[in-house]
Amino acid sequence: MTQSVVVQVGQCGNQVGCRFWDLALREHADINKKGIYDEALSSFFRNVDTSDGDGPDIYKGKIYSLKARALLIDMEEGVVNEILQGPLRDVFDSKQLITDVSGSGNNWAVGHKLYGSQYQENIVEKLRKAAEHCDCLQCFFIIHSMGGGTGSGLGTFVLKLLEDEFPEVYRFVTSVYPSGEDDVITSPYNSVLAMKELNEHADCVLPIENESLFDIVNKIHQMANSGKLGSTVKQNSLVTSSAGRAKTVQEKPFDAMNNILANLLLNLTSSARFEGSLNMDLNEISMNLVPFPRLHYLVSSLTPLYTLADVNVPSRRLDQMFSDAFSKDHQLIQADPKHSLYLACALLVRGNVQVSDLRRNIERLKPSLHFVSWNQEGWKTSLCSVPPVGHSHSLLALANNTCVKPTFIELKDRFMKLYKKKAHLHHYLHVDGMEQSCFSEAISSLSDLIEEYNELDATKGGPRTDPSRLKIAV
Repeated sequence: MTQSVVVQVGQCGNQVGCRFWDLALREHADINKKGIYDEALSSFFRNVDTSDGDGPDIYKGKIYSLKARALLIDMEEGVVNEILQGPLRDVFDSKQLITDVSGSGNNWAVGHKLYGSQYQENIVEKLRKAAEHCDCLQCFFIIHSMGGGTGSGLGTFVLKLLEDEFPEVYRFVTSVYPSGEDDVITSPYNSVLAMKELNEHADCVLPIENESLFDIVNKIHQMANSGKLGSTVKQNSLVTSSAGRAKTVQEKPFDAMNNILANLLLNLTSSARFEGSLNMDLNEISMNLVPFPRLHYLVSSLTPLYTLADVNVPSRRLDQMFSDAFSKDHQLIQADPKHSLYLACALLVRGNVQVSDLRRNIERLKPSLHFVSWNQEGWKTSLCSVPPVGHSHSLLALANNTCVKPTFIELKDRFMKLYKKKAHLHHYLHVDGMEQSCFSEAISSLSDLIEEYNELDATKGGPRTDPSRLKIAV
């Protein structure tokens, strides 16, 4: 069994990470009734004998003390301290934390250039320690936001470090993109500067937009409150609300949105953690869904939405779940993949679903989806027999699709509005190692990426030609 290490950076990264570890523990507790340390648990947790300080790892048998395979980084102490005082405090120890007190001031340059060089040795040392505890380290998951200073700046600095130190280990990045109404004025600068690093150093990026998360949470609340579907409160599901945790605490405004991301990561890794008739390794996602190195942005959708809520809603037909995965209402960015071009698509299904159900739905949906001419059969599928807690089945769709392009175009436009006036540039340029060329290179990198998507879109709608068969001379 392979292991993964989660690196959560900045306020957003640590808040999402907190929800992930909480829900992961609840998922394993629901399945692992005997309290035995098994291979599924070992994917994200060490089993440590803490009776004698920080004792040795115990590789089988009963659970002693579970420690998350994680590194928590933030240049403000608030969120990390909150985690250490909450119900998850025993899952982490001080050797997994890197904090400062002053923050990055919503400035990518401070996070990347200043704190990056200041904390580089410490970060590398802790990453190596986490790696040493793994038998077969397959993947690093980075969780961060693009709009702030620490998440965007230090988060992408850590990404580059991972490439340098662990070049063979896959780097999956969950990046939360700010909305147009973001309260951080400099977020377009931070996001575009971070995008250049994601283009160059990530294997796969899962872009998430705050606006989409907000819309989904509102839909779930409407579903729960309408009563027309006969919904009742469900106590044990993996949830958007935080009810049902070991200790009831006041729910924070972003908990519901962060839980959606936590569920995304749980579904993404379910096949690596649990048995199934059609398992998909994490490295297979990158291998099958990323035909060109820079076009590694995967649009994700979760369905049914009620698997994210504390409500009992009558199950919709299985086929409807597949249809929903391709509708714009279920995407985690503001996009409509059905009207754009697919390079490839992965369907990660959990629960009581058969291979025949998968094949039937792919054949049913194929005529309405536009795939590039050279990859008409670009589907990758997985079936994990363990469903989400409290539900019968779920589906995570990952699409390498040109529908991500408008998000990047809007980001570029917001960047240029500030950059044309050279507004706020001085805050960045006074940081050692930061030059104006960093801005021009970053916007050039983003423009090149958009152009690559444009070139693909230009091929959409052309005649579908089957590749000519190999002719054998007789």
